[in-house]
Amino acid sequence: MLPAKLASYLNWNKMATYRIGTATVNQTPLDWTGNIHRIKQALREAKSQEIEILCLPELCMTAYGCEDLFLSEWLPTKAMSFIPELVDETEGMFTTLNLPLYYQHKLYNCSVVVHDRKILGVYAKQYMALDGVHYEPRWFNPWPQERLGEIEIDGNSYPIGDLTFDYKDWKIGFEICEDAWRGSDRPACRLYDKKVNLILNPSASHFAMGKTHERIELVTESSRSFECTYVYSNLLGNEAGRMIYDGDMMIAQHGNMLLRNELLSFAEFQVMGCEVRSEGNSDILAANIAPVAGKDEEFPAASALALYDYLRKSRSNGFVLSLSGGADSATCAVMVAEMVRRGLKALGTPEFLKRLAPKLDTGLSEKEIVGRLLTTAYQGTKNSSDTTLNAAKVLAESIGAVFHDWQIDEPVQSYTQSIEGVLQRTLTWETDDLALQNIQARARSPIIWMLANIKNALLITTSNRSEGDVGYATMDGDTSGSIAPISSVDKTYIRQWLHYAEKELGYTGLAPVNSLPPTAELRPLDQEQTDEDDLMPYHIMVEIEKLAIRDHRSPLEVFEVLKDQNLESEALLKTHIRKFYQLWSRNQWKRERLAPAFHLDEFNVDPRTWCRFPILSKGFEEELKELH
Repeated sequence: MLPAKLASYLNWNKMATYRIGTATVNQTPLDWTGNIHRIKQALREAKSQEIEILCLPELCMTAYGCEDLFLSEWLPTKAMSFIPELVDETEGMFTTLNLPLYYQHKLYNCSVVVHDRKILGVYAKQYMALDGVHYEPRWFNPWPQERLGEIEIDGNSYPIGDLTFDYKDWKIGFEICEDAWRGSDRPACRLYDKKVNLILNPSASHFAMGKTHERIELVTESSRSFECTYVYSNLLGNEAGRMIYDGDMMIAQHGNMLLRNELLSFAEFQVMGCEVRSEGNSDILAANIAPVAGKDEEFPAASALALYDYLRKSRSNGFVLSLSGGADSATCAVMVAEMVRRGLKALGTPEFLKRLAPKLDTGLSEKEIVGRLLTTAYQGTKNSSDTTLNAAKVLAESIGAVFHDWQIDEPVQSYTQSIEGVLQRTLTWETDDLALQNIQARARSPIIWMLANIKNALLITTSNRSEGDVGYATMDGDTSGSIAPISSVDKTYIRQWLHYAEKELGYTGLAPVNSLPPTAELRPLDQEQTDEDDLMPYHIMVEIEKLAIRDHRSPLEVFEVLKDQNLESEALLKTHIRKFYQLWSRNQWKRERLAPAFHLDEFNVDPRTWCRFPILSKGFEEELKELH
């Protein structure tokens, strides 16, 4: 008889091993040909890697960002029409084809489960996301727990609902994205009771800096708590304009991460797999587990991918940017340069230009490509300084962007004289400060728009989240643009990140920008205007903003939390809290008109995604009285 330890080892060594995989695809609403082609490519790549069980992302057939197109009946019907040709690609594989599906006159978010060219059934998502950027209950119905039904697909009847599936040594269950975030009431709790040992999670989880830590904990702890192998697959890229998906792919078993990819790829699809034992513990290979990037690394990676997808999917020729010499426009310029740098590294010059700018010569250098894709202009007035002009010029030249420099005093003077003639008085800084500032910002808009139109390019708006909070922007002036890439990021972080970019990413042309205090340069130079003098210190604003907007707290509650942090005197803190709430409430109309923004941070102030607020209100008048 064999010794007990040796017998145990031999038994463990004979346990069945399977190659399990996870995939991501970069999809676009209404791109039926492209979406189905990329799924087919992923399925074929999985087959070439001999993957037996594959998890694809949520709603990968249509894209997640179809918005109210989901309310139509034709879109789910058309998506279903592609099921047969995708089923034909599943020889020897267990996988999921994920799409919106009508059942008994209601729309559900579903996974059609397929094995070896045969449909086994349909799992329907049980919980709808309705927080932050998500509005799923507007389109989809939650499937009741434990409910089963029958559905017809291509002339045949299949089970639909809260299903599990048997495949060799695996009992397989599902959680679709939001299902997994419901604590003690999540489907996995019931799957554990059913002895499920493999859970697949097709997801469309939006990117936010630092969010991957939450997902890693979810996947590893789920695999530990439910004594299973847990497979996670997220969408990739900027699908529809605002949301970014990072293509997160993970496999964990019994609390150990077995596979995790590098996020925010420029690839159209990715497939990764690893060897997993159906019982016991699988081998952990460090090569299969990518390191977790920090916030300063995630910010440019996500922005670069978002700009790349936005540019190619909008079929535009490049970007135009009003480069002021300040932090915000400098960040936008660097992000375009990062788009080129990262895209060339990931795809190579021929493939990068083929997808983005096929008319450009593949022999161009990185800086030359930036110059073909980014045109900048410094639009000065008599209130502009040589310091900011130099900062803008140095940065543009350092990254290779085209740089123009012109003055707008003449149109400003023309507008001013016209109004003075109507009013029959001279405008002065003492009586007309705001109007004299705003006309300068607005006078910059028509000519920079003209340049963008001539080039068929996207005009970048440089607003940040802090400006959006308090309306520190001129409508139809510095807010003009096609896309606002940094408007979900606060000014304090932007200023900090620019120093990181200068020192760690090699953007030495940022040095002059980083030496300047933030200023609009709209008042006469002898007034030495700065943003923080006009508003409040940005680091104070960020702390108020987190509590007031992210956490939905009242003015008094914000004060009670912040007073113990010794940020400033209590009297000054109350003044800044009052000012924040007053400016916030009176400037909602501006936030309603901001250009489309990327969701990059944990929250944003875009009323079309994260934060809705009434345009007209009493402006916290009674609540602010509580701040004695």
